[in-house]
Parts: sequence; structure tokens; C-alpha cells
Amino acid sequence: MKKLKVAFSTLGCRMNHFETSAMEEQFENRGYTLSDFSDVADIYIVNTCTVTNDADRTSRKTLRQAKRKNPDAVVVATGCYAQVSPEQLSQMEEVDLVIGNSHKTAVLEIVEQYINEKRENKVFLDNIFRKSQFETFFISTFYEGARPILKVQEGCNSFCSFCIIPFARGKVRSAPISQIVQQVKVLVDRGFKEIVLTGTQLSQFGYDHREGYLYDLLKELIKIKELYRIRLSSMGINEVDDRLLGLITSEEKIAPHFHLSLQSGDDNVLKDMKRGYTTFQYEKVVTEIIKRRPETAIGTDIITGFPTEDDKAFENSRRFVESIPFAYMHVFTYSKREGTSATKFGDPVHPQEKKRRTYIMREISKKKSLNFRKRYLGKKLEALIIGEKGGEKIGLTGNYIHIKFSSEKPVNSITTVKLTGIGEEREENTGKEIAG
Repeated sequence: MKKLKVAFSTLGCRMNHFETSAMEEQFENRGYTLSDFSDVADIYIVNTCTVTNDADRTSRKTLRQAKRKNPDAVVVATGCYAQVSPEQLSQMEEVDLVIGNSHKTAVLEIVEQYINEKRENKVFLDNIFRKSQFETFFISTFYEGARPILKVQEGCNSFCSFCIIPFARGKVRSAPISQIVQQVKVLVDRGFKEIVLTGTQLSQFGYDHREGYLYDLLKELIKIKELYRIRLSSMGINEVDDRLLGLITSEEKIAPHFHLSLQSGDDNVLKDMKRGYTTFQYEKVVTEIIKRRPETAIGTDIITGFPTEDDKAFENSRRFVESIPFAYMHVFTYSKREGTSATKFGDPVHPQEKKRRTYIMREISKKKSLNFRKRYLGKKLEALIIGEKGGEKIGLTGNYIHIKFSSEKPVNSITTVKLTGIGEEREENTGKEIAG
């Protein structure tokens, strides 16, 4: 029997990339040949995203492209779009199987059953809110450079008015702390220096069990002697209590880089978004972090064009983000998602106005990114070598500055670099390795 070729395409967040990488490993261990998505394959698996209408369109486009490459291939839609809108995907003639997040760990078995038995059942889906246990693949195989990404939590209990993700990922489920510690030890024993902890809403880790919260998990991980650095993915300020704040601003093993999603700098819009905090509360947390750990990079998310964001509200938001020392901002244009409570507001902001506001916020982000990196121009920074490009090494500092420089040291080494040049883009900074 010939080895079947399987190709994956991943859209959306870091968690999707983690899960795709784990699925690839499952197929490879079963004897399948991994193929590039641009090549002709026997099986195409698209790990979809549904965070915006554009993400839905891109998911459908990618599925159609797969069938065009090989009309006889088995084309599979999995991920968040498959979980939230299975009927839309199942009606696409290009799609053979729709497998929701509820069944993502069983994709291999479902595909093999389809190939061998040709059953008529096309959709594999359960109510995601019935999922009460954390399910994941045993060990992380997704890496950003030399950094393993470890999924420790899934789901979100917040139900912000604009967000479809709780309906795609379900309520909070967290991995047992002992299992996470074991996995991190395995990765450290393999020689990895930095581990990235990720989840749908990482700061809600432990909300579903009595073992402890993110603070308790971090306290256990920092005991691992050979672990150089822990980097945290997106957190909500509502969950950053005094205990957690004290730990992340005092423990050197925790990278001074925190992504704290804001979404709007107008209090009325935040209320309509059901974010559960005010701009004053947000600023208070950020100010305290910077006060205690001045080198910290603060990143955030901003949505423009929310239905109740009128001209005054946008101007309030613009002024607020200007006042906060962000190192970068991820700016998104509001997209109406059926099933979310924000649909009751309609979608009154004109598309061109949304585009204008998005452009303004992205220009602010560019300026803030440059200003943050310029603070370190001419300074010595400790960096982990995470990759190589064009004969030069790529280093990453604790506060998320990427630096290109010449070095004889291998990937996954720690070195000291003097930042000598700032590029327009985050990855265009240059430096010089300091001997010693």
C-alpha cells in the first residue's frame, strides 16, 4: 500500500498552530508522508479560524484551493469555523469532512475511518460546552524558532459581546499542573531554554479545578533549574491579581513581556463590549508593571469600528492608547459575528470609517514599536538565539526585541548582543554580539 500524502494549512491563532503541529506528528507516526499544502496530496486538512468574517472567507477559499489541487483528495475542515458553523462548511461540495474542535484530537481516526469505510456521516461535532476535561496532545511539537509552544488551557468564561471564540472553544478547561511540569521538564531535558505557555485565555488557567491558578503553575515551573525563561501568551487584566502581578514583575525566569488585551480606550465601549474593567483599571495595572519592571514590553489588542464606537468614543480610544507605553498593538476591524450579543447593536459604522480608524491605530502601533526599541539602541541585551536567516542569527530578548547579528553560537544558545540598528519592522533590528 502506498504512503498517502497529507497536507495541512493553519489559519488563525498560536493554539491552532500548536494543534496542527500535533496532528502532523500523529499522521507522520502512523506512516503518512507530510506534504506542503501547495503540492498535490491525498488528504488536505485545513485548521480554520472564525474570529472575523474575513477569517471565514479565507477558510473557505483555502478549502476550495485544496480540492482544485486534487479533486480526488479527501478535504477536511477542522478548527473554530468548523465548530461554530458546521452547516456552512458541510454544504460546500469541496469539503468531505467537517470536524469540530470537540473532535480535534480524533482527526486521524475519523479520516482513516472515512477512507476505509466511506461512511456517509460528514460532520463530527459535539456541544463544546459539554467538554469539562482538558484534552490535548501529549507533548508540544510546535516551535517558534527554538521556543516550544505548550498549550496548557483552553476555553474562555468571559463571553465578551463581540467574541465568537467561547462558542468555538468552550468553557475553561486546564491541564493538571503536575502534567504541565512533567512536559516542561521533558522539553528542558531536550535542551530547550524558553517555553511559551499558551491558551485561549491563559490568565483563566485553573478556573475549572482546585489545583491552583496561573500563579501556582508558575511557582512550580520556576523551580525547574535548567529552565531559562517562561513566556506568557495573552492575559486579561481582570485575572491579574496582586499575587500574580507580584510574581511576574519579580521573577527573572518570567519574560518581561505581557500581552494585555485592551480592545477599546473608551469606557462606554468597554462596557458595551462586556470587558469588565475601565480604562482607569487597565492603566493602573500597566503602570504598576512598568514601575516594578521598567524594561517590560506591553502588547495589546484593539478593535476599531465597534457598533457603539462613535466619533467621540474613537477619539477617546485614540488618546488613551497614545498615553499608554505599548511596545506594539494588534489592531482589528470589528466584524459582526452571529451568535454574539453585540449583534443587537447592529453594525452602524461605515466600512470606510472602520478602515480609516484601523489605519490610524496601526500607525500609532508602528510609532510605539519604534519608540520602544529605540530605548535600547546602543545597549547590551541578553538574547536567546531562536533561528538563522541569510547567514545571520536571530536573537530574541526577554522583552520581545528581535535582533539579527553574526555569531558562531548555535541556535538555542544564550548570548549578549548590543543593539546597533532599528528597523521599521520588528524583525529588522540589527546588533553585534558581545564576547564574554
